[in-house]
Amino acid sequence: MEFSELIRTGRAQAQLLRGPEAPPLRGTLCVTGHHLLLSPGPQSTPDLWLLLLRSVDSIEKRVAGDSGTITLRCKDLRVLQLEIEGVEATLDIARSIEALSSLESVITSFPFFYRPKGLRLGDSWHFLPPERYYKRVARETDAWRLSEVNEDFGLCPSYPRAVIVPRAVDDDVLARSARFRQGGRFPVLSYSHAPSGTVLLRSSQPLTGPQKRRCAEDEELLRAVLAGARPGARGFILDTRSAQAAKQARMTGGGTEAKAAYPGWKRLHRPLERGRPLQESFVRLVEACGDPEQSMDRWLSRLEGCRWLAHVKEALSTACLAAQAMEREGACILVHGAEGTDSTLLVTSLAQLILDPMSRTIAGFQELIEREWIQAGHPFQLRCAHSAFSQARPKHEAPTFLLFLDCVWQLGRQFPLSLEFGEGLLLALFEHAYASPFGTFLCNSEKERCLCEVRTRTHSLWSGLNQPKEQRKLRNPLYVLNPLAIWPSVEPQSLRLWQGLFLRWTHPPEPAEVAWEKVWQIVTGREETEGSQPTASA
Repeated sequence: MEFSELIRTGRAQAQLLRGPEAPPLRGTLCVTGHHLLLSPGPQSTPDLWLLLLRSVDSIEKRVAGDSGTITLRCKDLRVLQLEIEGVEATLDIARSIEALSSLESVITSFPFFYRPKGLRLGDSWHFLPPERYYKRVARETDAWRLSEVNEDFGLCPSYPRAVIVPRAVDDDVLARSARFRQGGRFPVLSYSHAPSGTVLLRSSQPLTGPQKRRCAEDEELLRAVLAGARPGARGFILDTRSAQAAKQARMTGGGTEAKAAYPGWKRLHRPLERGRPLQESFVRLVEACGDPEQSMDRWLSRLEGCRWLAHVKEALSTACLAAQAMEREGACILVHGAEGTDSTLLVTSLAQLILDPMSRTIAGFQELIEREWIQAGHPFQLRCAHSAFSQARPKHEAPTFLLFLDCVWQLGRQFPLSLEFGEGLLLALFEHAYASPFGTFLCNSEKERCLCEVRTRTHSLWSGLNQPKEQRKLRNPLYVLNPLAIWPSVEPQSLRLWQGLFLRWTHPPEPAEVAWEKVWQIVTGREETEGSQPTASA
């Protein structure tokens, strides 16, 4: 298929309305295979306006007289309006945008064509695999090994080629455990907490079913986990479903670990919302944020009614529970829900941010996302197919990754000196997860990325974000290394709406950006002053 077949009208005269704070932009509107661009006339600003078509979440068109209006609602929550000369041109451009923005083929998406100056294909794709984290674990303990039992993705299609597992367990045991877990997601190491000698693991639910089946190899694997931890260690299985939901899952082939079959392990249920209810919560929040006419009482009622901050609280509370059990009780933790690709990853990644100072650096946070979200099998292509504006409501869409970013923002707000990165990095990750010129968030698993040759044919987002010119926007100028765990408050008065994301297009945060730049100037000015002071002679 050629892109030209989907472009009914290539260009038209139009005016772009970008919001209450931005002046209108008039010029020639052009549609390409991947972009919508507007070139201002010679009397206007020379800037070229560009929009990645994959960013469009929904499109509305209206015609009146001899012109028309197209309203574009974008996945980054922007609302844009195009006033186009000519009814036929308006309808043709709208149909072209609808067709091009909804293409499902991965290999025809823009990352496979994007070739920015200064970046080489292959840069930054190699520096964040599980092997890198295993080297860190191996310096702390010899109880774990790197297994390539999933080298051909035959054991678990959503796991990477290499996983970290107990040294005492061979690959045959892993293979049998995988057959006992949904989607083959057997328990693997997520994080090793050296100060307490405990570990954090993740998996999917066991397939016990109505007959309450058991698997000797799966039980052996979890015994080996406790044996490799500190002496006398016990374990908690943190199930992100309610007890009732876990019981119902058993009737359809899933279930939970039987207490008698896993001595030393105790099961805890901490239900976290996922799927359609989480998506609906996101949609209602965005709708509330986009209504400028409502009263304060109405606004507060809608904010509470959407329950988004309640989801933030539940996610942080569950992550704190896991981190507290490791840090203060010396317990090992296994986290799973049903599939183990959504709320499971939310809990394991937040727990690491709470406990691990390395994860709170820019490089460590990038590694955390790569290891705990991308390579761990979060299905980004399914979950982030649409944002909050699309009329389609497929059951597989859910803003789980956005919920994670919001929780990280809450951590940064409560501990402003402890994260090396600021809001700019979190906003960039939100935008790129939904629509990006880079290949990092493409596909649903490492297996799919290998089949599509993503790592050899697209650029990594990390190579773009780690350019020196980008670092100033992303780095926290107030950062000071904090070697301790950070324990967030989840009381209602402590959790805030992330205005920099949800209100940034209706209430532009320019003052915050100006303040951020002022802090940078103060910090860099102080460093230069300190560096220029003469040192005392001996």
